[in-house]
Amino acid sequence: MANTLLTPSVITKEALMYLHQNLNFIGNIQTTYDDQFAKTGAKIGESLKIRMPNQFTVRSGEVMNAVDVVERTETLAVSTRKGVDMNFTVTDLTMTIDDFSERYIQPAMAVLAANIEADALSMVKDVYNFYDGVGAANTHANIQQGRQKLQEGLAPTPNRCVLHDPTSVTDVMNSTIAYFHDSAALTKQFKEGLLGRAAGMDHFENTLLLPHTTGTSAEGDSGYNINNASTEVADATDIANGYQTITTEAGSATFLQGDIITIDGVYRVHPETKTSTGVLQNFVLTTDTGASATTMVISPPIIASGARQNVDAAAANDATINKIGGGNAATWKQALAFQKGAFGFATADLLMPEGVDFAAREVMDGISMRIVRNYDIVNDKLPCRIDVHYGYKTLRAELAARIGHNS
Repeated sequence: MANTLLTPSVITKEALMYLHQNLNFIGNIQTTYDDQFAKTGAKIGESLKIRMPNQFTVRSGEVMNAVDVVERTETLAVSTRKGVDMNFTVTDLTMTIDDFSERYIQPAMAVLAANIEADALSMVKDVYNFYDGVGAANTHANIQQGRQKLQEGLAPTPNRCVLHDPTSVTDVMNSTIAYFHDSAALTKQFKEGLLGRAAGMDHFENTLLLPHTTGTSAEGDSGYNINNASTEVADATDIANGYQTITTEAGSATFLQGDIITIDGVYRVHPETKTSTGVLQNFVLTTDTGASATTMVISPPIIASGARQNVDAAAANDATINKIGGGNAATWKQALAFQKGAFGFATADLLMPEGVDFAAREVMDGISMRIVRNYDIVNDKLPCRIDVHYGYKTLRAELAARIGHNS
């Protein structure tokens, strides 16, 4: 059968399909496509507003106590552009789509997907829920602890996943293979690295899920204490609305972004009843600190009252800051359990240029991709570019948990 001339739309759809197949993290989080830029094309730094769920307080008794509902949104900046460039000829366009895919599309999309996925996986450092299995091989019991963290954060049961680094796959999956669906069930899925489903979660292997290296502070008592003279702790309004910069008495070690701490006396509350759980609330450092730091920026914000309350009390003066997950510059591997709503990934349409050899733009499952090819009269070539314009943000970190381990 004679080959059919491949069109820009056919090529773009094929490329987008392979890109999507290779995105097993992005493909399982909340993806947002904004078509408002369909005609003009989005610029670097354009932003999207994502509405967050409202939270309410419950009164006791018959006296009404209405409070204003404050609509919260998160701003997701579409601030990254990545693409792959190549040359192919008019003759190449007479191939079958299978041949063209094997020669051009599949290798191009594999490297593009890896780079986009690696960007998005930087959001792992925003996750404060943590099961400390550091120092030993990962186990199925550890993964269940991650599931428990999601349950405690009231993560919806649909669309839960676990991302495993390769070591976790070796340690966990090989010993629990009987827990997963057979191959017939897996054929219904179309994701690179899919391992199966167990404990109410889909499991994937992802080589881009990197280990975490901590700062130089010790495990347990980090050598830092809360300085209660700070306005962040003393001001009642800040306590209700949340504060993320805690003032400390100077220590002599460092923290790195992604390090996880607890503060003595600051206990997590049930998200709905606001009753203390008796378990210290985890916080994650959102920026690096130097030695002898006097402030730390943390997430989640410490909120001791109101509809968004997450702890039973603000930090007391001289309360000890404890580091969990290894001591001085410890490096540990990690798996990630999450529900779809924990993270957001958004793409926006790029400008469709006129007067070029060919151009096409397609959208699949919230991911927009554009391909443009033109003739280079100076060098007698037909250069082609493939672009994705995107942004990402952690939306609800309480719906995710990191599981630290070593092998």
